Amino acid sequence: MVKGDRIVGIDIGTTKICTIVAEVEEEGGLKITGVGSAPSDGLKRGVVVNVEKTVKSIQEAIDRAEQMSDTRITAVYAGIAGDHIRSFNSRGVIAVSGPENEITGNDEARVIEAAKAINIPLDREIVHVLPQDFLVDDQPGIKDPIGMSGVRLEADVHIVTGAVTSAQNICKSIRRAGVEVVDLVLEPIASSYAVLTPDEEEMGCLLVDIGGGTSDIAVFYGGSIRHTAVVGLGGENVTQDISIGMRTPVKQAEELKRMHGCALSSLVSKEEVIEVPGIAGRPPNKVERAEMTAIIEARMDEIFSLVHRELMRTDYAHLLAAGVVVTGGGAMVDGCAELAEEIFDMPVRIGTSRNVTGLVDAVTQPIYATGVGLVQFGLNHQNREGHLVNGNGEMFNSILGRMKGWVKDFF
Repeated sequence: MVKGDRIVGIDIGTTKICTIVAEVEEEGGLKITGVGSAPSDGLKRGVVVNVEKTVKSIQEAIDRAEQMSDTRITAVYAGIAGDHIRSFNSRGVIAVSGPENEITGNDEARVIEAAKAINIPLDREIVHVLPQDFLVDDQPGIKDPIGMSGVRLEADVHIVTGAVTSAQNICKSIRRAGVEVVDLVLEPIASSYAVLTPDEEEMGCLLVDIGGGTSDIAVFYGGSIRHTAVVGLGGENVTQDISIGMRTPVKQAEELKRMHGCALSSLVSKEEVIEVPGIAGRPPNKVERAEMTAIIEARMDEIFSLVHRELMRTDYAHLLAAGVVVTGGGAMVDGCAELAEEIFDMPVRIGTSRNVTGLVDAVTQPIYATGVGLVQFGLNHQNREGHLVNGNGEMFNSILGRMKGWVKDFF
């Protein structure tokens, strides 16, 4: 890409839809020029349940980003999440075909295709094929085999699949809002582009993105993604718990969580008192802040415990020297990192967007990590002609081709 090109990411979440507009700078960096956010209406746990309402929310978020950036948005990178997401690791093996047994880009593409040759149900579609490591004649740990000599090339890849109908509905909603979809990106992968450092990915790190309807997980080790998963609980569950436990409307419960929420009881004084709005005109009640903290802590503890259980199913639970990074809207609750440290028994930090300029103050909160990550993903996966490429520079238009097929089913 060249200076002045624009990349747009749209994070379609359960509680909010956020559009980020970024401009490519001279040295290949990104300058945030527009941010548009709108309440999400029409999604449940990351899945579209009402297309018309979703389209309206998407249009509102896009309109606000266009006004701020003075840009006409025509194409976006869109995030996909939800508890329909499944992932697994696979291996492909081929014989090197080039002269003098030199491995070429064609060989690399062939071995990745071989790793993809697996049976998946007809109602599921591959969203990502992410190379982890290559092996040349049983020599492991190779990141870029092109140019090496060998007779046997193997590839370990991480494959992410999603429900075809969920992807169709996201693409359909975005297109009906008047915008094309360049690519669908798994949201924790997008968030990793915004909040993780290369050292964290190399040393081993767990990324937990707590959204409104789901909490997304990504495990990194040796510079590659090793595991992804989705837990079907998020910040919306915390809000509902507060609403029920404190007997206040959901909208006021969300405000209470934002203003006075804390995820760890030991950080809250028993003398602190907050005012809780009543329901249907009833007078507000004064309650101890510790009472609400206990409600939040119980649900956050459950979320982190489920994430920890998922982590323990992998081979990397005891190899994550860089600890845990928590991001997303749920990470904005006070005490979140401290509670996570108790459960994971590892260092924990709150992940915020990095390596961008421009409207930095508007996107520094963890809630914008996925949106910023989507534009950074776009920068890393486009060449100067605007074609999709994979991490090794090969043409990678398969997802775009599949989406054309999805759209054809609808229009």
